[in-house]
Amino acid sequence: MPDRSRDWLSQAGKDLGQAEDSRKAGRHEWACFAAQQAAEKAVKALHLYLGQEAWGHVIAKLLSELPETVLLPKELIEKGRILDNFYIPARYPNSHPEGAPFEHYGPLHSNEAISYASEIIEFVRSQMA
Repeated sequence: MPDRSRDWLSQAGKDLGQAEDSRKAGRHEWACFAAQQAAEKAVKALHLYLGQEAWGHVIAKLLSELPETVLLPKELIEKGRILDNFYIPARYPNSHPEGAPFEHYGPLHSNEAISYASEIIEFVRSQMA
């Protein structure tokens, strides 16, 4: 099977760019979701780079399933947990007791999501260098 890890990492970078564009446009719910996607794809890229398959969308789990040979900063798992909260609720109106997703997310959320996704992507890049 060909190594597609660089493709996954490249797409993670584009998703992070989408998150930044959405944040600037005030679409904070989409910024949060795009940041989650960026981090998820980056971690999957690292799994592929290491010759592993990775399934699912839970970033914290994907990070914790990396081999022990990867010196993973523990705070990245915590940051992954925060990003995991944006996978469904940032997109679906029935994820909150009331109100559409855009009513539940603002600049604090999107800034944090983009920051954490950026850290995860940089970690993956350093491991794949």
